[in-house]
Amino acid sequence: MNVLRISKKLLMLIMLLVVAGCANEEKVFKEEVVEEKIIVGENTEYELNGTLTLPKDNQEALPAVVLIHGSGPSDQDETAFAYKPFRDIAWGLAQQGIAVIRYDKRTYAHGNKMAQQISEITVYEETVEDAIRAAQLLKKDNRIDENKVFVVGHSLGGMLAPRIDMQGGNFAGIIMLGSSPRPLWEIAYDQNIAALKKQEMRESSRKQQDRLIEIELEKALLLQEMTDSEANRTTVFGIGGYYLKEMEQFSAKSIILQAEKPILIMQGEDDFQVYYEKDFKLWQELLEEHKNVTLVSYPKLNHFFVQYEGQEKGTIDEYMVPGNVDLNVIKDIGDWILKQK
Repeated sequence: MNVLRISKKLLMLIMLLVVAGCANEEKVFKEEVVEEKIIVGENTEYELNGTLTLPKDNQEALPAVVLIHGSGPSDQDETAFAYKPFRDIAWGLAQQGIAVIRYDKRTYAHGNKMAQQISEITVYEETVEDAIRAAQLLKKDNRIDENKVFVVGHSLGGMLAPRIDMQGGNFAGIIMLGSSPRPLWEIAYDQNIAALKKQEMRESSRKQQDRLIEIELEKALLLQEMTDSEANRTTVFGIGGYYLKEMEQFSAKSIILQAEKPILIMQGEDDFQVYYEKDFKLWQELLEEHKNVTLVSYPKLNHFFVQYEGQEKGTIDEYMVPGNVDLNVIKDIGDWILKQK
């Protein structure tokens, strides 16, 4: 087999051309929308800078969307290395006549303060409360149809979207991107196993690492039997035990199985963080009798719904190459929203 080797100079030139192409695409997108600075949670302890994106020259009450981040601190664009998926989605949906709120995550904007309360923080303080505030802000805007406000959650945000709806978001519909019906610790276990398999190491070291992963799994399986105090003193795969325990008590699976409102679940088939074969197919099995649920998967798209073909495929390094959320995904989200009555 012949292997094509690209010089560093040529690779940098290719990257510059890709970035230039993205910049031109951004200019086209942005010229067709209007953006306003907003504050989510104004006059509260945790004010968050955000952006309301609107279509230009609109005269009617608009359907709207709140975007919910994945795990970890994140800015309003959900910037991940070379990606800005929430910016892409906001601009793309606004072109279709849909308003979008995106905002900095609380752990991004108030990281130092949140760190001081780390043992007490759950996904409610981290994500849920601010998403509800964003929904309320949209519904008070007279340019928005308060009966057509939707939630779009990505990754962990997708797993939390049903809870956000139930605890006060009261959305017209729920859209989940790259989400899972499984507990977060179970996904972390799979990710650790997959990462270990890719590492080159001596067999003795591999067995030692494998045992450490199994110890974390054993702790995870006991979480629901622990008192809150015990869970507070525990970490599982580096995540607070109480955080995981509390989250599991409001699982996306249990809420969705009882939900009657429209739900759209979308998955990239090349996602190596949340798995098409395990997570998306489990959604299909669980929800095959639910007429209000639409499930769509996309070949060749990764966890951020970006297509990547290259040497680093299937690793975090593929996120280093600039790319945009696939336009078909954004169009499908918009079409689905506009069809809801």
